[in-house]
Amino acid sequence: MVVVDGERFEEMVGVALDGLPPELGKLMRNVAVTVELDGGPPGLLGLYEGVPLTERLSDYSGLLPDRITIYRRAICAICDTEDEVVEEVRRTVVHEVGHHFGIDDDRLHSLGW
Repeated sequence: MVVVDGERFEEMVGVALDGLPPELGKLMRNVAVTVELDGGPPGLLGLYEGVPLTERLSDYSGLLPDRITIYRRAICAICDTEDEVVEEVRRTVVHEVGHHFGIDDDRLHSLGW
């Protein structure tokens, strides 16, 4: 396990989001990305909660933003170096953003995410 302070971890998440293709960033609608510094559901590195873009109908409006949560403690627990944390944060962000776009776990895993 490697220890990464909260500010540095949030920076890693920001860099991962900034690394998404600009076309995808423009398509992301009504979604907030947050970092949970402590805790989180057992076995999860990240979590998408909301209505994927592929399931939104014409009456989708006035709802609270979807939420992507990235779990610092869980990611740090499976990494031995800060470089590994950077890579795992990137993978987790891409994975959860994939869910926002309606891609399920099986497809994401087959794509390497």
